[in-house]
Amino acid sequence: MLPSDTLENLLQHEWLETNGLGGFACGSVAGANTRRYHGLLTASLRPPVERYLLLSKLEETVVVGTRKTEISTNLYPGVVHPQGFHHLRTFQFAPIPTWTFLVAGIRIEKRVFLVDGENTVVIQYEVSESCSLEIRPLIAFRDYHSLTHANPALNPTLTGTPDGFSIEPYHGLPPLHVAHSATHLEPTSNWYHNFEYPREEERGLEFREDLFQPCCMYFTLGDGQVATIIASTGTHSAADAVELLQREINRRASLQPSPPRCNPLAVELLRAADQFIVKRGNLHSVIAGYPWFSDWGRDTMISLPGLALVTGRYEIAREILLAYSCAVDRGMIPNRFPDSGESPEYNTVDATLWMFEAVRQYAEATGDYQFIQANLYPTLKSIIDWHLFGTRHGIRCDADGLLSAGVEGVQLTWMDTKFTPRHGKAVEIQALWYNALRTIADLAQRFSDPEEESLAARIAADTLANFEKLFWNPESGCLFDRICPDGTPDPTMRPNQVLAMSLGYPMVDKDDALSILNAVERDLLTPFGLRTLAPSDPEYHPRHDSDAAYHQGTVWPWLLGPFIDACRRFRPDFDASSYLSAFPQHLKEVGLGSISETFDGDPPHRPTGCFAQAWSVAEILRAASSAKPEDYS
Repeated sequence: MLPSDTLENLLQHEWLETNGLGGFACGSVAGANTRRYHGLLTASLRPPVERYLLLSKLEETVVVGTRKTEISTNLYPGVVHPQGFHHLRTFQFAPIPTWTFLVAGIRIEKRVFLVDGENTVVIQYEVSESCSLEIRPLIAFRDYHSLTHANPALNPTLTGTPDGFSIEPYHGLPPLHVAHSATHLEPTSNWYHNFEYPREEERGLEFREDLFQPCCMYFTLGDGQVATIIASTGTHSAADAVELLQREINRRASLQPSPPRCNPLAVELLRAADQFIVKRGNLHSVIAGYPWFSDWGRDTMISLPGLALVTGRYEIAREILLAYSCAVDRGMIPNRFPDSGESPEYNTVDATLWMFEAVRQYAEATGDYQFIQANLYPTLKSIIDWHLFGTRHGIRCDADGLLSAGVEGVQLTWMDTKFTPRHGKAVEIQALWYNALRTIADLAQRFSDPEEESLAARIAADTLANFEKLFWNPESGCLFDRICPDGTPDPTMRPNQVLAMSLGYPMVDKDDALSILNAVERDLLTPFGLRTLAPSDPEYHPRHDSDAAYHQGTVWPWLLGPFIDACRRFRPDFDASSYLSAFPQHLKEVGLGSISETFDGDPPHRPTGCFAQAWSVAEILRAASSAKPEDYS
C-alpha cells in the first residue's frame, strides 16, 4: 500500500493487530495515536475482557553521524510534533503491519505484530545501511476506555532482567517485561503531556492524555541488521523474535484457502474474520468490534456462520455455542459480558433466538447432530419453555403465538438505543421466534422427541398464521415494523422485515417477498448496506453524528447479508456481485482489511462507529463466499 502524502489521510487509515485473547494493538498509519484506544499493547488480563493499555507508543529517532531525524508523529494542541510521517514511503497491513521510512538515503523497515495466545507485542526495525536508533517507550497503564495523566502515584523503577527490563508502575496491574537488543539503556522518568486524540474529540469525549517515558534504548546497527523490542506481560528474549515472527506468518498464511476456493473479496476478509475470534475460558467467543466492544451475545450469534462456518473452523463454532449455552439463565443468553468481569447482562430479546439460527446453520454445514443432541438440545428446549411461559423484561409468547417483549427503559432489540423503543411485537423477533420453533421441531423429530415436536409445530403454525394477519401493510406493500403494545401497527420503514424472508424458514410467500424487496431496495439499500430508516421519514438522520442517529438512518453493513439471502431465495438469477462491489475499496480505507460498523445514511456514506466490526465482516464474508471467484477480479 502506498499511503497518501497528506497527514489527514494517513491519520484516517487505521491498522489492527489482535492476539486471540481480546488483546490488541492499533493505530493510524501516520504513527500518531488519534484515539484513546490506539496503542502497541492493550492486554486482556482475563480473556477476553479486563483490557488495559500498557504500552502506548514508541518515540523513534534515527541517528546518522551527528544528524538526528525523528520518524514518529504526535498530535499536540495546535501542533504536530515530530512530523515523522514526512519520511514514510510505504505501508502494508498484511501479513503484518510494516512501515518503510527513508532517512538520509537509509531505508528503515518497521514491523509490528502481536503473538497469538499471548499479551505480547514485537516491534522490529531493519535498516539498509549502518545507523543508530534511539527508542523511547511511552506507557499508559490504564483501563483501555480511560485516559491517564501525570501523577505522583506512578512508580518509575526499572528492574533489570537478563534480556531487558521490567516496570510495574501501579500496584495491582501486571508488570510490563521489555526484552530488547539495544546496546545500552538510560533511565529517564519523563512525562509527555497533552497528546491529543481527535477521534475522541469528535465523539464528545475527553481527548487529551499524558504518557510516561521510563527510559531510552540505544541501538547501533549495521547494514541489514535488526533492532528488536518485545513488550509482554510474560517474559521473552529478544532472540525469540525470529521464531515468533515466522510462527505468526505461518499461522496467518494457514487462514487462506489453497488453492483459493472463493472470490478475492472473501479471501481478503479471512484474516479480518480471524481477528474477532477470542478465547473465553477454555472455549471461544467473538469480540463484537474493535477498538471498544467486548463479546456480545447477539453479535456473536449473528457472526458465527461467517466467522466460523464459512471459514471451516467447526471446532471453534462448537466452542462458541458451548460457551453461550453454559451461560444461559432463565432461557436467555447474555447480551454482553462486561469489560471488567462483572456478571453477564441479560437484556436482549433477539440474541437467544439468533442462537437457534446459528445452531441450524451449524447443523447444515457439518451434519454434526450428535454434538447438538448431547450438548445443546436440552438447553434449547429449556429456552423455548422459558419463552412460552415468560422470562425477563416481559418476554413471552402470547396466546396468538407471537412473541411480545419490552419494559420501560430497556431496549431489547438490536436497535437498542432509547431513540428507537420497539416494545411490543417487533417484526424480526417474530421471524426469529418462528425459526426457533421450526428448528426445535426439526431437531425433536430427528431425536425422536414427539412431545416437543408436536408442541413446537403447533405454536409455529399459530405464529405464522397470526403474523400473516397482523404484519402485512397493504398501503406500502411491505411489513409493519412492529405491533405496538396497544395493538396498533407501526408502519415505520425499517430493514428488520428482511429477516422474515432471509432465515431458514421464511414467513412470506414469493409475491409478498418480491414486493418487500422492492420497497427495501428503493428506500433503504446503499452500496454499504441497509439504512435503518427511510430518508422520507421525518426522524431520518442523514449523518451518524450522535446516538440519536444510530438506528435512525445510519447504514449497517451486516444487514446486507440477510438482504442478499432473501434476494437469492426469491429473485431468479440473482447476482450478488453488484451489491458487494463497494467493499474491496473500503478494505483499503479506515480500518485496513476490515469493514466498519456503520456508515452515514446519505452519500458519500462516510464510515462511522468501530473501524472493524465482527458482524459486518462476517455477513459480507458469508455473502461473498457464495459469489463466483471472478466476480471481484
